[in-house]
Amino acid sequence: MRSWRATGLVFGTSAAVLMLEILAGRLMAPYVGVSLETFTGIIGTMLAGIAAGAALGGSLADRRDPRPLIGPALIVGGALCWASLAVLRLVGPSIGTGPAAIVVLTALAFLAPVTVLSAVPPMVAKLRLDSLDQTGSVVGGLSAISTVGAIAGTFFAGFVLVTAVPSRPAVVMIGAVLVALGVVVSWRLGSAAPAGALAAGLVVAAVGAVALPPPCERETAYFCVNVQPDPGRPSGRSLLLDQVRHAYVDLDDPTHLELRYLRLIAAVADSTSDGPMDALHLGGGGFTYPAYLDATRAGSAQVVLEIDPELEQVARRQLGYQPDAATEIRIGDARLALRDLGADRFDLVVGDAFASTAVPWHLTTVEVLDQLRRLMRPDGVYVMNVLDGGDSEFARAQIATLQDRFDHVVAILPPDGVPSDRAVNQVLVASDKRLPDLAVDPDDGTVLSSDELADYVHGAMVLTDDHAPVDQLLFR
Repeated sequence: MRSWRATGLVFGTSAAVLMLEILAGRLMAPYVGVSLETFTGIIGTMLAGIAAGAALGGSLADRRDPRPLIGPALIVGGALCWASLAVLRLVGPSIGTGPAAIVVLTALAFLAPVTVLSAVPPMVAKLRLDSLDQTGSVVGGLSAISTVGAIAGTFFAGFVLVTAVPSRPAVVMIGAVLVALGVVVSWRLGSAAPAGALAAGLVVAAVGAVALPPPCERETAYFCVNVQPDPGRPSGRSLLLDQVRHAYVDLDDPTHLELRYLRLIAAVADSTSDGPMDALHLGGGGFTYPAYLDATRAGSAQVVLEIDPELEQVARRQLGYQPDAATEIRIGDARLALRDLGADRFDLVVGDAFASTAVPWHLTTVEVLDQLRRLMRPDGVYVMNVLDGGDSEFARAQIATLQDRFDHVVAILPPDGVPSDRAVNQVLVASDKRLPDLAVDPDDGTVLSSDELADYVHGAMVLTDDHAPVDQLLFR
């Protein structure tokens, strides 16, 4: 095999494998969420497939002439890329959560295509070896090309492809390119696979990829987005991100707060100040609370930090959000955006940023609290929504972290306490000024007394930029 052909095959298959790895995180998010555990499971499983494919390809290359095997491997690899979409739709909804579920779902959907595609480079290497004198340069050179292809695939998928094309069509396109390349290579080198069997496999995989409906009405670079009408309230709309309800909006009444945690946040704000306020929101989501403040506290100046630009468009077009002229929406990572905001500016800071069910870890630490305290006025209030259950290790750690930086901290738990079998919203309040008695509806929550809070938090860790294992602390 000529050098440029070998280089192209090795580069292309390695790039395809890493593009699948990047896209896997997006494709699996509706079923297992987005967390450090998700990407750990994906990376580990993909590496297992790469190792298995390298061993398989090398063994086959030693046993028989690899020339008639390379083309079919590319065709089968492309077909398995298509089949992965069907596997996710069929298995994903019932897979559950947690590390084991992540690894199992990754393996079922992506282990086969990654293994088959990773078998190509060692077969190509065998064809490039004319003598033992060239072993080092050939194997080393192709290994370097494989790594370069993997880097290119990673950058292209992460920086370009995910932004430009929804994930499912992207996988379909990758599979189509691999199949087309496999047909060309089979024609040039000769194929040992029966044409009928390959054709049948291609048809089945392609039908599975396009026939099953996607899980998202709209896929952004960060979320699988669905907007669902409320059967019991014609003007009600729920915003689902990665199949988790993140917001509820009444199109006719922006003062209607359906979700308990938003009613608690409103109760905290009403208990601590009257009239217009300057508010900062970490996370926009459905923009329910910014719209509520516009409707109930005319003249309020608000800044909303939202990482996903398409969520703002969803809120405007489907959730009826029309921001007040004094509301500024900044698109980008909230932690980075804090640096550009002026000191002593806000009466209220609302922490309601989530990646699926987890608060992004870099918005939980003492370092980010230092930035927030700089932005808050001396009597400002920080109210934070967290989702946890069982032993509530994360919620307790978040309270301990707030206590490390603020003079006064309050926790509002569900009226019946934290259940042992599911995660629930827990609202945390912090300020350097003594907090008044919070006028909380007893049906919405219970404010822990100082003694109850001390017992609840006892022994919890303080989260820092050096150590904030949020995903591991969360109840799942």
